[in-house]
Amino acid sequence: MTQSIDYAAIAPPLILAVAAGLVLLLDAFLPRTPRTLPTLGLVTLAGVLAALAAVVAQAARGARPRTFCVPADAAGGRPSCSFVVDDLTLVFGAVVLATAVVVVLLSWTQLAEGGIPAGEWYFLLLCTLTGAVTLPASRDLIMLVVALELVSLPVFALTALKRYDARGSEAALKLFLVSVISTAVMLFGVSLLYGLTGSVHLDRVAARLGGSPPAAQLASLPAGVPSGVLTVAVVLVLAGFAFKVAAVPFHFWAGDVYQGAPVPVAALLSVISKAAGFAGLIVVLTIALVGHAALWAPIVAVLAVLTMTVGNLLALRQRHAVRLLAWSSVAQSGYILAPLGVAGKSAASASIAYLAIYAAMNAGAFAVVMLVSRTRERDELDDYRGLAFRSPAAALALAFFLICLAGLPPGLAGLFAKVVVFREIVHGGLGWLAVVLAVNTVIGLYYYIAWTARLFAPAPLPVPGRGVPTRPVTIAVAVALLVSLAFSVAPQLVLSAVR
Repeated sequence: MTQSIDYAAIAPPLILAVAAGLVLLLDAFLPRTPRTLPTLGLVTLAGVLAALAAVVAQAARGARPRTFCVPADAAGGRPSCSFVVDDLTLVFGAVVLATAVVVVLLSWTQLAEGGIPAGEWYFLLLCTLTGAVTLPASRDLIMLVVALELVSLPVFALTALKRYDARGSEAALKLFLVSVISTAVMLFGVSLLYGLTGSVHLDRVAARLGGSPPAAQLASLPAGVPSGVLTVAVVLVLAGFAFKVAAVPFHFWAGDVYQGAPVPVAALLSVISKAAGFAGLIVVLTIALVGHAALWAPIVAVLAVLTMTVGNLLALRQRHAVRLLAWSSVAQSGYILAPLGVAGKSAASASIAYLAIYAAMNAGAFAVVMLVSRTRERDELDDYRGLAFRSPAAALALAFFLICLAGLPPGLAGLFAKVVVFREIVHGGLGWLAVVLAVNTVIGLYYYIAWTARLFAPAPLPVPGRGVPTRPVTIAVAVALLVSLAFSVAPQLVLSAVR
Protein backbone atom coordinates (compact mmCIF):
# COMPACT_ATOMS: atom_id res chain seq x y z
CA MET A 1 0.00 0.00 0.00
CA THR A 2 1.36 3.42 -1.00
CA GLN A 3 0.32 6.38 1.08
CA SER A 4 0.05 9.84 -0.44
CA ILE A 5 1.63 12.74 1.43
CA ASP A 6 -0.05 16.11 1.73
CA TYR A 7 2.93 18.43 2.04
CA ALA A 8 0.68 21.39 2.80
CA ALA A 9 -0.54 19.57 5.91
CA ILE A 10 2.94 18.80 7.22
CA ALA A 11 4.43 22.16 6.18
CA PRO A 12 5.12 23.56 9.71
CA PRO A 13 7.11 20.58 11.06
CA LEU A 14 8.75 20.10 7.64
CA ILE A 15 9.97 23.71 7.60
CA LEU A 16 11.38 23.34 11.11
CA ALA A 17 13.14 20.08 10.21
CA VAL A 18 14.69 21.65 7.09
CA ALA A 19 15.81 24.66 9.15
CA ALA A 20 17.42 22.30 11.69
CA GLY A 21 19.37 20.55 8.95
CA LEU A 22 20.41 23.88 7.44
CA VAL A 23 21.67 25.18 10.78
CA LEU A 24 23.76 22.06 11.27
CA LEU A 25 25.29 22.36 7.78
CA LEU A 26 26.03 26.07 8.20
CA ASP A 27 27.66 25.42 11.55
CA ALA A 28 29.86 22.74 9.98
CA PHE A 29 31.01 24.71 6.93
CA LEU A 30 30.88 28.41 7.81
CA PRO A 31 34.18 29.89 8.96
CA ARG A 32 34.37 30.78 12.64
CA THR A 33 33.90 34.54 12.57
CA PRO A 34 31.96 37.00 14.77
CA ARG A 35 29.16 36.90 12.17
CA THR A 36 28.61 33.14 12.45
CA LEU A 37 26.55 33.30 15.63
CA PRO A 38 24.11 35.98 14.34
CA THR A 39 23.77 34.07 11.07
CA LEU A 40 22.74 30.85 12.83
CA GLY A 41 20.33 32.81 15.02
CA LEU A 42 18.76 34.51 12.02
CA VAL A 43 18.34 31.21 10.16
CA THR A 44 16.67 29.68 13.23
CA LEU A 45 14.39 32.67 13.71
CA ALA A 46 13.51 32.65 10.00
CA GLY A 47 12.60 28.95 10.20
CA VAL A 48 10.34 29.54 13.21
CA LEU A 49 8.63 32.52 11.56
CA ALA A 50 8.16 30.57 8.31
CA ALA A 51 6.57 27.69 10.22
CA LEU A 52 4.32 30.16 12.05
CA ALA A 53 3.33 31.68 8.69
CA ALA A 54 2.45 28.18 7.45
CA VAL A 55 0.19 27.67 10.48
CA VAL A 56 -1.51 31.00 9.83
CA ALA A 57 -1.96 30.06 6.15
CA GLN A 58 -3.53 26.74 7.12
CA ALA A 59 -5.95 28.53 9.44
CA ALA A 60 -6.83 31.09 6.73
CA ARG A 61 -7.51 28.39 4.14
CA GLY A 62 -10.33 26.94 6.20
CA ALA A 63 -9.67 23.42 4.93
CA ARG A 64 -8.44 20.91 7.48
CA PRO A 65 -6.16 18.46 5.63
CA ARG A 66 -5.07 15.06 6.86
CA THR A 67 -2.36 12.74 5.62
CA PHE A 68 -0.64 9.39 6.25
CA CYS A 69 -4.02 7.67 6.01
CA VAL A 70 -5.00 4.00 5.82
CA PRO A 71 -8.20 2.72 4.20
CA ALA A 72 -11.32 2.03 6.23
CA ASP A 73 -11.34 -1.33 7.99
CA ALA A 74 -13.79 -4.15 7.40
CA ALA A 75 -16.29 -2.60 9.81
CA GLY A 76 -16.68 0.36 7.47
CA GLY A 77 -16.34 4.02 8.39
CA ARG A 78 -13.86 6.42 6.88
CA PRO A 79 -10.08 6.08 6.49
CA SER A 80 -7.98 6.63 9.60
CA CYS A 81 -5.13 9.14 9.41
CA SER A 82 -2.00 9.55 11.50
CA PHE A 83 -1.54 13.30 10.90
CA VAL A 84 -4.58 15.58 11.10
CA VAL A 85 -4.64 19.36 10.89
CA ASP A 86 -7.66 20.60 12.86
CA ASP A 87 -8.37 23.57 15.11
CA LEU A 88 -6.56 21.91 18.02
CA THR A 89 -3.44 21.47 15.87
CA LEU A 90 -3.51 25.07 14.68
CA VAL A 91 -3.99 26.63 18.12
CA PHE A 92 -1.24 24.57 19.72
CA GLY A 93 1.04 25.18 16.74
CA ALA A 94 0.52 28.94 17.01
CA VAL A 95 1.18 28.91 20.78
CA VAL A 96 4.36 26.83 20.42
CA LEU A 97 5.83 28.81 17.54
CA ALA A 98 4.96 32.24 18.96
CA THR A 99 6.69 31.24 22.22
CA ALA A 100 9.59 29.84 20.19
CA VAL A 101 10.25 33.34 18.82
CA VAL A 102 10.81 34.52 22.40
CA VAL A 103 13.01 31.50 23.20
CA VAL A 104 15.18 32.08 20.11
CA LEU A 105 15.70 35.71 21.08
CA LEU A 106 16.66 34.69 24.62
CA SER A 107 19.04 32.10 23.16
CA TRP A 108 20.79 34.81 21.15
CA THR A 109 21.93 36.53 24.34
CA GLN A 110 22.64 33.26 26.15
CA LEU A 111 24.97 32.09 23.37
CA ALA A 112 26.76 35.43 23.22
CA GLU A 113 28.25 34.66 26.64
CA GLY A 114 30.21 31.76 25.15
CA GLY A 115 30.67 28.27 26.51
CA ILE A 116 27.78 26.83 24.46
CA PRO A 117 28.15 25.63 20.84
CA ALA A 118 25.62 27.66 18.86
CA GLY A 119 25.08 25.19 16.02
CA GLU A 120 24.19 22.31 18.31
CA TRP A 121 22.00 24.59 20.45
CA TYR A 122 19.87 25.85 17.57
CA PHE A 123 19.70 22.39 15.97
CA LEU A 124 18.40 20.81 19.18
CA LEU A 125 15.98 23.69 19.73
CA LEU A 126 14.50 23.27 16.23
CA CYS A 127 14.21 19.50 16.76
CA THR A 128 12.23 20.12 19.94
CA LEU A 129 9.95 22.55 18.11
CA THR A 130 9.41 20.00 15.32
CA GLY A 131 8.14 17.48 17.85
CA ALA A 132 6.03 20.08 19.65
CA VAL A 133 4.28 21.08 16.41
CA THR A 134 3.81 17.47 15.29
CA LEU A 135 2.37 16.21 18.57
CA PRO A 136 -1.07 17.92 18.52
CA ALA A 137 -1.57 16.65 14.94
CA SER A 138 -0.71 13.05 15.87
CA ARG A 139 -3.67 10.72 15.63
CA ASP A 140 -2.07 7.35 16.23
CA LEU A 141 -0.33 6.02 19.30
CA ILE A 142 3.04 5.47 17.62
CA MET A 143 3.31 8.97 16.20
CA LEU A 144 2.13 10.36 19.53
CA VAL A 145 4.93 8.66 21.47
CA VAL A 146 7.59 9.48 18.86
CA ALA A 147 6.59 13.15 18.73
CA LEU A 148 6.58 13.38 22.52
CA GLU A 149 10.08 11.93 22.69
CA LEU A 150 11.23 14.29 19.95
CA VAL A 151 10.15 17.10 22.27
CA SER A 152 11.88 15.59 25.30
CA LEU A 153 15.20 14.15 24.11
CA PRO A 154 16.82 17.35 22.75
CA VAL A 155 15.96 19.19 25.98
CA PHE A 156 18.29 16.90 27.96
CA ALA A 157 21.21 18.00 25.79
CA LEU A 158 20.15 21.67 25.84
CA THR A 159 20.11 21.60 29.64
CA ALA A 160 23.66 20.24 29.87
CA LEU A 161 25.16 21.92 26.80
CA LYS A 162 26.97 24.64 28.73
CA ARG A 163 30.54 23.49 29.31
CA TYR A 164 31.86 23.03 32.85
CA ASP A 165 28.45 23.71 34.41
CA ALA A 166 27.96 21.13 37.14
CA ARG A 167 24.48 22.41 38.02
CA GLY A 168 23.34 22.10 34.40
CA SER A 169 24.69 18.56 34.15
CA GLU A 170 22.89 17.60 37.35
CA ALA A 171 19.64 19.12 36.07
CA ALA A 172 19.99 17.27 32.76
CA LEU A 173 20.53 13.95 34.56
CA LYS A 174 17.46 14.46 36.75
CA LEU A 175 15.35 15.42 33.76
CA PHE A 176 16.63 12.41 31.81
CA LEU A 177 15.84 9.92 34.57
CA VAL A 178 12.36 11.33 35.14
CA SER A 179 11.61 11.39 31.42
CA VAL A 180 12.79 7.81 30.91
CA ILE A 181 10.55 6.61 33.71
CA SER A 182 7.56 8.55 32.40
CA THR A 183 8.10 7.23 28.89
CA ALA A 184 8.31 3.65 30.13
CA VAL A 185 5.12 4.08 32.14
CA MET A 186 3.26 5.64 29.22
CA LEU A 187 4.50 3.02 26.76
CA PHE A 188 3.13 0.30 29.03
CA GLY A 189 -0.26 2.01 29.04
CA VAL A 190 -0.15 2.55 25.26
CA SER A 191 0.70 -1.11 24.69
CA LEU A 192 -2.31 -2.12 26.79
CA LEU A 193 -4.58 0.13 24.72
CA TYR A 194 -3.24 -1.46 21.56
CA GLY A 195 -3.69 -4.92 23.02
CA LEU A 196 -7.31 -4.14 23.92
CA THR A 197 -8.27 -2.72 20.54
CA GLY A 198 -5.81 -4.11 17.98
CA SER A 199 -5.30 -0.64 16.50
CA VAL A 200 -2.95 2.30 16.97
CA HIS A 201 -5.21 4.94 15.37
CA LEU A 202 -7.00 6.95 18.02
CA ASP A 203 -10.38 7.04 16.27
CA ARG A 204 -10.39 3.24 15.92
CA VAL A 205 -9.28 2.84 19.54
CA ALA A 206 -12.29 4.95 20.56
CA ALA A 207 -14.67 2.99 18.32
CA ARG A 208 -13.53 -0.40 19.60
CA LEU A 209 -13.56 0.62 23.24
CA GLY A 210 -17.10 1.93 22.86
CA GLY A 211 -18.73 4.96 24.39
CA SER A 212 -21.47 3.61 26.60
CA PRO A 213 -21.82 3.73 30.40
CA PRO A 214 -18.91 2.10 32.24
CA ALA A 215 -20.46 -1.35 32.61
CA ALA A 216 -21.38 -1.48 28.94
CA GLN A 217 -17.95 -0.18 27.99
CA LEU A 218 -16.27 -3.09 29.67
CA ALA A 219 -18.73 -5.49 28.10
CA SER A 220 -17.85 -4.13 24.66
CA LEU A 221 -14.18 -5.05 25.00
CA PRO A 222 -12.80 -8.08 23.15
CA ALA A 223 -13.71 -11.41 24.69
CA GLY A 224 -11.44 -12.68 27.42
CA VAL A 225 -10.02 -9.29 28.39
CA PRO A 226 -10.02 -8.66 32.16
CA SER A 227 -12.17 -5.68 33.10
CA GLY A 228 -9.32 -4.04 35.02
CA VAL A 229 -6.96 -3.84 32.04
CA LEU A 230 -8.59 -0.73 30.63
CA THR A 231 -8.40 1.01 34.01
CA VAL A 232 -4.71 0.16 34.33
CA ALA A 233 -4.06 1.41 30.78
CA VAL A 234 -5.79 4.72 31.43
CA VAL A 235 -3.97 5.26 34.74
CA LEU A 236 -0.58 4.51 33.17
CA VAL A 237 -1.15 6.85 30.22
CA LEU A 238 -2.28 9.62 32.58
CA ALA A 239 0.78 9.04 34.78
CA GLY A 240 3.09 9.28 31.77
CA PHE A 241 1.64 12.61 30.69
CA ALA A 242 1.59 13.82 34.31
CA PHE A 243 5.38 13.48 34.37
CA LYS A 244 5.64 15.57 31.18
CA VAL A 245 3.52 18.45 32.52
CA ALA A 246 5.01 18.27 36.06
CA ALA A 247 1.72 17.37 37.71
CA VAL A 248 1.76 16.22 41.33
CA PRO A 249 2.95 13.66 42.44
CA PHE A 250 5.33 13.67 39.47
CA HIS A 251 6.55 17.23 39.99
CA PHE A 252 9.64 16.85 42.14
CA TRP A 253 12.11 17.45 39.29
CA ALA A 254 10.82 20.89 38.31
CA GLY A 255 12.59 23.20 40.77
CA ASP A 256 16.12 21.81 40.39
CA VAL A 257 15.87 21.39 36.63
CA TYR A 258 14.53 24.89 35.99
CA GLN A 259 17.19 26.45 38.20
CA GLY A 260 20.05 24.39 36.76
CA ALA A 261 19.12 24.86 33.12
CA PRO A 262 19.92 28.02 31.13
CA VAL A 263 17.05 30.51 31.30
CA PRO A 264 15.96 29.93 27.66
CA VAL A 265 15.69 26.20 28.37
CA ALA A 266 13.70 26.89 31.53
CA ALA A 267 11.32 29.02 29.45
CA LEU A 268 11.09 26.22 26.89
CA LEU A 269 10.26 23.67 29.59
CA SER A 270 7.74 25.99 31.22
CA VAL A 271 5.78 26.76 28.06
CA ILE A 272 6.66 24.74 24.94
CA SER A 273 7.34 21.37 26.57
CA LYS A 274 4.33 21.82 28.84
CA ALA A 275 2.10 22.77 25.88
CA ALA A 276 3.25 19.65 24.02
CA GLY A 277 2.45 17.47 27.02
CA PHE A 278 -1.01 18.94 27.37
CA ALA A 279 -1.59 18.60 23.62
CA GLY A 280 -0.90 14.88 23.82
CA LEU A 281 -3.02 14.47 26.93
CA ILE A 282 -5.98 16.33 25.41
CA VAL A 283 -5.73 14.37 22.15
CA VAL A 284 -5.75 11.02 23.96
CA LEU A 285 -8.55 11.93 26.37
CA THR A 286 -10.86 13.65 23.87
CA ILE A 287 -10.39 11.22 20.97
CA ALA A 288 -9.21 7.77 22.04
CA LEU A 289 -10.85 7.76 25.50
CA VAL A 290 -13.73 10.14 24.86
CA GLY A 291 -16.31 7.49 25.76
CA HIS A 292 -14.64 6.70 29.07
CA ALA A 293 -14.75 10.08 30.78
CA ALA A 294 -16.37 8.48 33.81
CA LEU A 295 -13.13 6.56 34.28
CA TRP A 296 -10.50 9.27 33.79
CA ALA A 297 -12.26 12.53 34.71
CA PRO A 298 -12.18 11.95 38.53
CA ILE A 299 -8.47 11.07 38.32
CA VAL A 300 -7.72 14.26 36.39
CA ALA A 301 -9.74 16.35 38.88
CA VAL A 302 -7.75 14.95 41.81
CA LEU A 303 -4.47 15.54 39.95
CA ALA A 304 -5.53 19.14 39.30
CA VAL A 305 -6.27 19.78 42.99
CA LEU A 306 -2.98 18.27 44.15
CA THR A 307 -0.97 20.06 41.46
CA MET A 308 -2.30 23.57 42.00
CA THR A 309 -2.15 23.26 45.80
CA VAL A 310 1.35 21.78 46.10
CA GLY A 311 2.71 24.12 43.41
CA ASN A 312 1.42 27.21 45.18
CA LEU A 313 2.59 26.09 48.63
CA LEU A 314 6.09 25.36 47.33
CA ALA A 315 6.20 28.69 45.49
CA LEU A 316 5.49 30.51 48.76
CA ARG A 317 8.85 29.37 50.17
CA GLN A 318 11.06 30.29 47.21
CA ARG A 319 13.64 33.06 47.24
CA HIS A 320 15.12 32.31 43.80
CA ALA A 321 13.34 33.85 40.82
CA VAL A 322 13.55 30.86 38.47
CA ARG A 323 12.59 28.37 41.21
CA LEU A 324 9.56 30.51 42.03
CA LEU A 325 8.53 30.50 38.37
CA ALA A 326 9.12 26.73 38.31
CA TRP A 327 6.71 26.02 41.15
CA SER A 328 4.33 28.65 39.84
CA SER A 329 4.40 26.74 36.55
CA VAL A 330 3.45 23.56 38.44
CA ALA A 331 0.49 25.38 39.98
CA GLN A 332 -0.53 26.68 36.56
CA SER A 333 -0.54 23.09 35.30
CA GLY A 334 -3.17 22.38 37.93
CA TYR A 335 -5.33 25.22 36.63
CA ILE A 336 -5.00 23.86 33.08
CA LEU A 337 -5.90 20.33 34.23
CA ALA A 338 -8.97 21.46 36.18
CA PRO A 339 -11.44 21.84 33.26
CA LEU A 340 -10.48 18.40 31.95
CA GLY A 341 -11.83 16.97 35.21
CA VAL A 342 -15.28 18.11 34.09
CA ALA A 343 -15.00 16.18 30.80
CA GLY A 344 -17.60 18.33 29.09
CA LYS A 345 -17.59 19.24 25.41
CA SER A 346 -16.01 22.63 26.09
CA ALA A 347 -13.60 21.45 28.80
CA ALA A 348 -10.68 21.08 26.41
CA SER A 349 -11.41 24.54 24.98
CA ALA A 350 -11.13 26.10 28.45
CA SER A 351 -7.82 24.33 29.10
CA ILE A 352 -6.39 25.40 25.74
CA ALA A 353 -7.50 29.01 26.24
CA TYR A 354 -5.81 29.14 29.65
CA LEU A 355 -2.65 27.56 28.22
CA ALA A 356 -2.45 30.06 25.35
CA ILE A 357 -2.81 33.07 27.65
CA TYR A 358 -0.44 31.58 30.23
CA ALA A 359 2.21 31.03 27.53
CA ALA A 360 2.48 34.74 26.75
CA MET A 361 2.63 35.79 30.42
CA ASN A 362 5.15 33.18 31.50
CA ALA A 363 7.44 33.59 28.50
CA GLY A 364 7.51 37.33 29.22
CA ALA A 365 8.39 36.76 32.87
CA PHE A 366 11.31 34.51 31.90
CA ALA A 367 12.48 37.11 29.39
CA VAL A 368 12.68 39.79 32.09
CA VAL A 369 14.45 37.33 34.41
CA MET A 370 16.99 36.74 31.64
CA LEU A 371 17.47 40.49 31.31
CA VAL A 372 18.04 41.01 35.05
CA SER A 373 20.34 37.97 35.31
CA ARG A 374 22.87 39.86 33.13
CA THR A 375 23.72 41.96 36.22
CA ARG A 376 22.59 39.70 39.08
CA GLU A 377 24.10 36.22 38.79
CA ARG A 378 22.45 34.87 41.93
CA ASP A 379 19.02 35.80 40.56
CA GLU A 380 17.46 35.97 44.02
CA LEU A 381 14.18 37.79 44.51
CA ASP A 382 15.99 40.44 46.54
CA ASP A 383 18.08 41.20 43.45
CA TYR A 384 14.91 42.67 41.91
CA ARG A 385 14.57 45.21 44.70
CA GLY A 386 14.62 48.68 43.19
CA LEU A 387 14.45 47.46 39.59
CA ALA A 388 11.95 50.22 38.85
CA PHE A 389 14.70 52.79 39.58
CA ARG A 390 17.43 51.01 37.59
CA SER A 391 15.34 49.85 34.62
CA PRO A 392 11.80 51.24 34.71
CA ALA A 393 10.70 49.57 31.47
CA ALA A 394 11.81 46.10 32.59
CA ALA A 395 10.22 46.58 36.03
CA LEU A 396 6.88 47.66 34.57
CA ALA A 397 6.92 44.75 32.12
CA LEU A 398 7.69 42.20 34.86
CA ALA A 399 5.07 43.74 37.14
CA PHE A 400 2.49 43.41 34.39
CA PHE A 401 3.41 39.77 33.73
CA LEU A 402 3.25 38.90 37.44
CA ILE A 403 -0.09 40.66 37.87
CA CYS A 404 -1.39 38.79 34.84
CA LEU A 405 -0.28 35.47 36.34
CA ALA A 406 -2.01 36.45 39.58
CA GLY A 407 -5.21 37.29 37.70
CA LEU A 408 -5.46 40.88 38.95
CA PRO A 409 -6.36 44.04 37.01
CA PRO A 410 -4.89 45.58 34.92
CA GLY A 411 -3.54 42.17 33.92
CA LEU A 412 -6.92 41.20 32.54
CA ALA A 413 -5.52 38.37 30.41
CA GLY A 414 -4.87 36.22 33.47
CA LEU A 415 -8.20 37.21 34.98
CA PHE A 416 -10.08 36.20 31.83
CA ALA A 417 -8.20 32.88 31.74
CA LYS A 418 -9.17 32.06 35.33
CA VAL A 419 -12.78 33.12 34.75
CA VAL A 420 -13.04 30.79 31.75
CA VAL A 421 -11.70 27.86 33.78
CA PHE A 422 -13.85 28.70 36.80
CA ARG A 423 -17.01 29.00 34.69
CA GLU A 424 -16.35 25.67 33.00
CA ILE A 425 -15.90 23.92 36.34
CA VAL A 426 -19.06 25.45 37.84
CA HIS A 427 -21.16 24.59 34.79
CA GLY A 428 -19.77 21.06 34.98
CA GLY A 429 -21.17 20.64 38.48
CA LEU A 430 -17.83 20.34 40.32
CA GLY A 431 -18.43 23.00 42.94
CA TRP A 432 -15.79 21.59 45.27
CA LEU A 433 -13.15 21.90 42.55
CA ALA A 434 -14.19 25.52 41.94
CA VAL A 435 -13.72 26.27 45.67
CA VAL A 436 -10.23 24.73 45.63
CA LEU A 437 -9.38 26.76 42.53
CA ALA A 438 -10.54 29.98 44.20
CA VAL A 439 -8.51 29.25 47.37
CA ASN A 440 -5.39 28.51 45.35
CA THR A 441 -5.83 31.70 43.37
CA VAL A 442 -5.76 33.64 46.63
CA ILE A 443 -2.63 31.75 47.77
CA GLY A 444 -0.92 32.60 44.50
CA LEU A 445 -1.60 36.29 45.02
CA TYR A 446 0.90 36.41 47.89
CA TYR A 447 4.09 35.47 46.10
CA TYR A 448 3.20 37.31 42.89
CA ILE A 449 2.42 40.53 44.78
CA ALA A 450 5.46 40.10 47.07
CA TRP A 451 7.74 39.89 44.03
CA THR A 452 6.01 42.86 42.41
CA ALA A 453 6.43 44.94 45.57
CA ARG A 454 10.19 44.32 45.53
CA LEU A 455 10.42 45.95 42.13
CA PHE A 456 9.41 49.32 43.61
CA ALA A 457 11.25 49.05 46.94
CA PRO A 458 14.33 51.23 47.72
CA ALA A 459 17.12 50.40 45.28
CA PRO A 460 20.56 49.00 46.16
CA LEU A 461 23.69 50.22 44.40
CA PRO A 462 23.71 49.42 40.66
CA VAL A 463 25.82 46.53 39.41
CA PRO A 464 27.57 46.70 36.02
CA GLY A 465 26.44 44.28 33.33
CA ARG A 466 28.44 41.46 31.79
CA GLY A 467 28.98 43.01 28.38
CA VAL A 468 26.66 40.79 26.34
CA PRO A 469 24.01 42.06 23.91
CA THR A 470 20.63 42.51 25.56
CA ARG A 471 18.72 43.91 22.58
CA PRO A 472 17.32 40.46 21.59
CA VAL A 473 16.06 39.96 25.15
CA THR A 474 14.48 43.41 25.09
CA ILE A 475 12.71 42.52 21.84
CA ALA A 476 11.52 39.26 23.45
CA VAL A 477 10.10 41.17 26.40
CA ALA A 478 8.35 43.57 24.03
CA VAL A 479 6.84 40.73 21.98
CA ALA A 480 5.50 38.95 25.06
CA LEU A 481 4.21 42.22 26.50
CA LEU A 482 2.36 43.14 23.30
CA VAL A 483 0.71 39.71 23.14
CA SER A 484 -0.29 39.83 26.80
CA LEU A 485 -1.71 43.33 26.35
CA ALA A 486 -3.63 42.15 23.28
CA PHE A 487 -5.11 39.26 25.27
CA SER A 488 -6.03 41.67 28.07
CA VAL A 489 -7.78 44.10 25.73
CA ALA A 490 -9.31 41.53 23.35
CA PRO A 491 -9.51 38.08 25.01
CA GLN A 492 -11.80 36.95 22.20
CA LEU A 493 -8.64 36.53 20.12
CA VAL A 494 -8.04 33.34 22.09
CA LEU A 495 -11.52 32.40 23.23
CA SER A 496 -13.05 32.46 19.74
CA ALA A 497 -10.12 30.52 18.30
CA VAL A 498 -10.36 27.64 20.78
CA ARG A 499 -14.15 27.53 20.85
